[in-house]
Amino acid sequence: MPKAGPASVEFRNVSMRYGAVTAVDNVSFSIEAGKLVTLLGPSGCGKTTTLRMIAGLEIASEGQILIGGKDVTKLSAADRDVSMVFQSYALFPHMSVLENAAYGPTVKGLSKETARDMALEKLALVGLKGFEKRFPSELSGGQQQRVAVARALVLEPQVLLFDEPLSNLDAKLRRRVREEIRELQQNLNLTVAYVTHDQEEALAVSDRIIVMSNARIAQEGAPRELYEQPVDAFVADFIGDANLLDTTIGSVSGEMATVTLGQATLSLPARGLAAGPARIAIRPESLLIDGAEAGAGLPGTVRKCTYLGNHQDIMVATALGELFVVRYGAHAMLEPGTPVRLGFANSGVTLIPPA
Repeated sequence: MPKAGPASVEFRNVSMRYGAVTAVDNVSFSIEAGKLVTLLGPSGCGKTTTLRMIAGLEIASEGQILIGGKDVTKLSAADRDVSMVFQSYALFPHMSVLENAAYGPTVKGLSKETARDMALEKLALVGLKGFEKRFPSELSGGQQQRVAVARALVLEPQVLLFDEPLSNLDAKLRRRVREEIRELQQNLNLTVAYVTHDQEEALAVSDRIIVMSNARIAQEGAPRELYEQPVDAFVADFIGDANLLDTTIGSVSGEMATVTLGQATLSLPARGLAAGPARIAIRPESLLIDGAEAGAGLPGTVRKCTYLGNHQDIMVATALGELFVVRYGAHAMLEPGTPVRLGFANSGVTLIPPA
């Protein structure tokens, strides 16, 4: 069976309506062939509906969907060269691992022998050699996940879709399985659309992230770009933690803005904003305790200090409100009531439009 190779995916002004409810509202984006792009957002933002429209499980109300440059907007799931790994894995409990993996080629009418060979190859690829005769109930969550991936890969689809694939796994296993998915995607040069609400997972696996909010795209870009340069308060707060403060831009000179925060004066990229009201998003690890010269920075008082192994979470009461600080490394614990001064790191302090 000739391999089609990975294909690009493109949405052009796509909307999806269920009666009066708009689940996806005029969304346009593209996924390059051989890249992993994550649709990230809170429940109900439209990310799973978008994924189901790529699969052909939902037919768009408006707009165009192209896979490999071919218009598939009105094609059914069966007529698209796409496979999906569901959140529940959807394995057949009465079938062995091998039978589950061989299901696709068997349904397509390929001989038992061919289907078996294709399934064995993909099971070996996901590290399940020797598990062929077991049943899903005899496997761990991580192993079941791999069977679901092998079954999706067996027909070598042009696009592979993942819907919250790690939500049933515990935290340690999650990290391992997401690394395996990323490795497979890169080694096999697969085009992958991946849905999650877990921002750490999205940062770890993606070439690009599309953040969705209220049925629309809030921002898209590389993981680092979204973390370091969020376009607004929603993205800043959804991707990682952020302290969001109201501020005023005193002046703008070229690309830099001068901002006063309490007793601290900062020079930050203006990002197209003019003098006047603005907001500032500060990552917790970008607030440095006693990282300011005497008299500079923000004075505050420790309200709470929590030990979390490789770092401490510290709440600091200041004149601007309570700020969340993350301090890495082996430091002595700070008692509540301890006076501190907060300085600012060179990155992770970003101006965003006012609310």
